Amino acid sequence: MNVLVLGGNGFIGSHLLDHLRTNGHKVRVFDRQDELYRKPQPEVDYYIGDFGNRAMLASALKNIDVVFHLISTTVPKTSNDDPAFDVLSNVVETIYLLEQCVKEHVKKVVFVSSGGAVYGTPSVLPVSEDSPTNPESSYGITKLTIEKYLSLFHRLYGLNYTIMRPSNPYGARQNPFANQGVIAVFLGRIAKGEVLEIWGDGEATKDYISIGDLIDGIYRATFFKVSSRIFNIGSGVGYSVNDLVQIIGEVVDQRFTVLYSAKGIHDVSKIYLDITRAKRELGWEPTTPLDVGIRSVWDFVKDTIS
Repeated sequence: MNVLVLGGNGFIGSHLLDHLRTNGHKVRVFDRQDELYRKPQPEVDYYIGDFGNRAMLASALKNIDVVFHLISTTVPKTSNDDPAFDVLSNVVETIYLLEQCVKEHVKKVVFVSSGGAVYGTPSVLPVSEDSPTNPESSYGITKLTIEKYLSLFHRLYGLNYTIMRPSNPYGARQNPFANQGVIAVFLGRIAKGEVLEIWGDGEATKDYISIGDLIDGIYRATFFKVSSRIFNIGSGVGYSVNDLVQIIGEVVDQRFTVLYSAKGIHDVSKIYLDITRAKRELGWEPTTPLDVGIRSVWDFVKDTIS
């Protein structure tokens, strides 16, 4: 199939691009910049521009069968600083995208949402796809709003869609100097001899999924015949930040300093996902142990920083 990956030069997108090419799909990428850690890949059609460049986006959608929407202009930590920008740059531009997908007769849109931010603080763990959605950041609100617009466009125009709610992905090619991705960021700081800063007491608990497992789940949900439209993709297990620090210490085998500071108000303190639906409908389950995945990131970070 002809596929368009919006955000295809980012961390998740670059791995999705590889998997799609391996499985024989013709890939087009739309992103605002080139990949950080690789040169452009052969036989990939690249469109480099902002998501708000509507003329370029309309051109990129020509003759496309499946659209993967991985673009977000904000992260949870920064989204509350300017909610209006968050809505305009993500929700409004996604509505334009969906209008163009209808116009161009795109067969399916796959939206990578959030397996944490859309749920907010859960009352029951693990969190299933049918759990209440009470986002606590503008980032989570916009993700959930886009999900609702996908449902609307399906009802109005028959646009087919799938929503992926991943937990916290990690892996090679994740930027260790970014504002999110705690595993890569911690390893980047260790490699540079810097202090690890932890919000709160380190007991905030999250679900972490290796990039390979995540991409496998996205691919299956896209191309397998399934009855559901929303899938949690995670490990199904919660690890605290202190747990991560302990595992990282065992992997890197070198000394580092940890500094605890005030808790970020945008952050959910404890959440991990129920992945029963993905196991049942996709025949999918995570296969990468956390320590093995962290070691692969450590190898990448050392090669990147050296």
